[in-house]
Amino acid sequence: MHKILRDNGLSLVLFALFVACWAGQAIAGWLVFNDEQLKHGHAAIGFFAYLATSHFLEATAENWESEFLQMAAYVVFAAYFFQRGSAESKDPDKLQDDVDVEPERGRVAPDAPWPVRRGGWILALYRYSLSIAFALLFLFSFVIHALSGWRLDNLERIQHGDEAQALSAFVTSSQFWFEAMQNWQSEFLSVLSIVVLSIFLRFKGSPESKPVAMANSETP
Repeated sequence: MHKILRDNGLSLVLFALFVACWAGQAIAGWLVFNDEQLKHGHAAIGFFAYLATSHFLEATAENWESEFLQMAAYVVFAAYFFQRGSAESKDPDKLQDDVDVEPERGRVAPDAPWPVRRGGWILALYRYSLSIAFALLFLFSFVIHALSGWRLDNLERIQHGDEAQALSAFVTSSQFWFEAMQNWQSEFLSVLSIVVLSIFLRFKGSPESKPVAMANSETP
């Protein structure tokens, strides 16, 4: 058990924080939703019923969408662009980094991932599977954001005596893209921050930081 906790501590801590914050979002959102319901003369709903509402799904998917977009873009951009001195970049002076090396046919280690040992089109997909996974997660979240946001918008329209609108009208509206862009810009800003700040600042022991004594201009 100690080895499992030691070997997976980072993912376990992050998952625990995710669950705690998501639960906090759900509880706070439930209270806000019921407050709005009562203001409009509707009955309050139970907590588990709230988890299936567009109010909760839209807020969740809107944030997941921006996170997965950030990760997909960063994985791809970091393969082709450099930032000298950043702990988050490949060294621009190296002709080939370890992550650029292609597996040599017939010389693959027996404990290499199965797609590498299999080769062919499976390996071709596996070469870019990280960005593909993030892109699919982004698209899934984007669709949920659009559908749940549309349902929530129509619910609010009906409550205010207005007509519901079509999905196409909602996803081309300024409101939808305002919600999307305000999250997207913050994600790209956070990535930019760690790329640039890791040039000059350090955190001893973190793989996201350069060694404390390394020169600012040196790329690890």
